Amino acid sequence: MHDLASIRRLLIVEPCEECLQLVPGLRIAGWDVDSCTLEEAALRPCDVGLIRLLPEHFEHPEVVKSLISRSNTEWIAVLTSEDLRREHIGDLVCEWFFDFHTLPFDVARVQVTLGRAYGMARLRAKGASYAKGGPYGESPGPQLLGESRPMRELRRLLSKLAPTESPVLIRGEGGTGKELIARTLHAQSQRREQPFISINCGATSEHLLQEELFGEAGEDVDASRQRRTGRIEEANGGTLFLDEIGDLPLEVQANLLRFLQDPHIEVAGERIPVDVRVLAATNVDLEAAIRMKRFREDLYYRLNVLQVGTAPLRERHGDLALLANHFAQFYSRETGRRVRNFSQDALVAMGKHDWPGNVRELENRVRRGLVLAEGRQIEAFDLGLLGEEEISSSMATLDEYKSRAERQALCDVLTRHSDNLSVAAKVLGISRPTFYRLLHKHQIR
Repeated sequence: MHDLASIRRLLIVEPCEECLQLVPGLRIAGWDVDSCTLEEAALRPCDVGLIRLLPEHFEHPEVVKSLISRSNTEWIAVLTSEDLRREHIGDLVCEWFFDFHTLPFDVARVQVTLGRAYGMARLRAKGASYAKGGPYGESPGPQLLGESRPMRELRRLLSKLAPTESPVLIRGEGGTGKELIARTLHAQSQRREQPFISINCGATSEHLLQEELFGEAGEDVDASRQRRTGRIEEANGGTLFLDEIGDLPLEVQANLLRFLQDPHIEVAGERIPVDVRVLAATNVDLEAAIRMKRFREDLYYRLNVLQVGTAPLRERHGDLALLANHFAQFYSRETGRRVRNFSQDALVAMGKHDWPGNVRELENRVRRGLVLAEGRQIEAFDLGLLGEEEISSSMATLDEYKSRAERQALCDVLTRHSDNLSVAAKVLGISRPTFYRLLHKHQIR
């Protein structure tokens, strides 16, 4: 008797005699096998589907395509060698099916293919559950995908911070989803029905940023047109998200500080109160910026009441495949094509890549892969990554690996203890002179 959680549901569509002969062995292997016609297939839930393609399916492939595109599972085609020689059939199979088998069956290969298809179907279903609101019963809205430890801890932290009215400073590398975190905080707050207004402080020129935030001064507006309001006013009652806050010019920093101390704006001499919760994000070392007189210390303490850190993708162990499949599903709708899976070589290449651009880089590479892929699967070169053969030929020496690890350790400890090098050296278990020597060796600081 198999545990319910381990039962794998297989649907055989238009079963032939050879297909039915597989059933006893599949049931012994833990598969719950059902069969039906193509017309009935949409109503039969399954994890993996096996379709015996018939001549009428070749003449009217849109029926098969419709079934596959509406289901959230993996499909395997069964056909004869002669069928594969038909015009356009190879394209149909490569474009729409996870894999295919020709008759007579190689039973051992069938078992392997079904197992791989089941694993991919589970991953796909997990991504779909996040897209629909996640497995935790959250309301629809921004979703933080991932089951790694950093993501579980992040969701717990946000659930505590969201109901408060305090400012939150979100810190982390570029591409780690800082705006998504801000939107999540807003969506889980009491202000969720009010505006969420975002402005990128680094993407707006300095002379326009003041007006972009605070709007036009009343005296600059003639009677023939309406005054242009700023982002702060637009966010009234809701949330104001200041992205790349570390790039805010000093003059605008002073004005923002005054607003945070006394939340109102002045228009033609009139004080207009504004009620907003302020969230800010940065990938800049603000403490270093304060020491270099590039960021106001008093503004820093106003913004840094509560703090959230985002983990880089390389530290989110186990999330990579889930995120890649989520993006593959999402962007497949753009192309109108069936979701392609990733080859084993592509998965290995993604696992070995450092992802300096984090989730944003992954998203862009998957989008590229969907456009460039020509076979049934997305390959490493479609993603612009090195496959296993290329990686093997570009292996570094042991000394080079040691040097990389040494530099990474220095960078990691400086991220946490940049203001106290004695503590940083102690954390690494080395003397302060050795610490300085290594900083010089790796040209850090």
